[in-house]
Amino acid sequence: MSDEIDLSVEKDAPTPHLGKVVRDWLVVVLIALGAAMLVRVYVLQQFYISGPSMQTTLMENNRVLVNKLSYRLHDVHRGDVVVFDRVTTNGGVVAHDDLIKRVIAVGGDTLSIAKCNVIVNGKQIEESYLDEASGSSQNLVDRCRVVDLEEQTIPKDKIFVMGDNRAESFDSRSFGPIEEDLIVGRAFAVVWPISKLSGL
Repeated sequence: MSDEIDLSVEKDAPTPHLGKVVRDWLVVVLIALGAAMLVRVYVLQQFYISGPSMQTTLMENNRVLVNKLSYRLHDVHRGDVVVFDRVTTNGGVVAHDDLIKRVIAVGGDTLSIAKCNVIVNGKQIEESYLDEASGSSQNLVDRCRVVDLEEQTIPKDKIFVMGDNRAESFDSRSFGPIEEDLIVGRAFAVVWPISKLSGL
């Protein structure tokens, strides 16, 4: 038996051309970027919290992940935290703002507010997510800004949203119920800062 090894295959193996290597890597990078863009547009997107309206559930500078597929698979539920597109016009200029609020009532529900207490379908709702400190204020305006609101029925395919920080939130109490079609998605996790990583 011979101990010699035939190295002819290795010697004859072609060296990859630099241009081909670059091209292959470029294809991989483009596919990865395309996939990331598709995920961002249709599946998941990160949003930055820039105001106090959802404190203390969400603080300024928090970042949240939003599932854009949620409401293609199931209905909007009371208590969901949603990002939606609020369209405004000012002197003919159309502006789009992404707002994040909590769903308080859905289409077909009746809603009213009495001395800061939110009543949906004839029952005061439990709101454990509200800040206890602001909720204990004796001044009702300081506590919730809109003390009373006459009963209304939420139209089909619309939702009534409010911020968890009732005294600092511009929401459906001011601009009314919003179309479900304006919902971008459901916020389901705080991802920044890492120390605040949690579900919603």
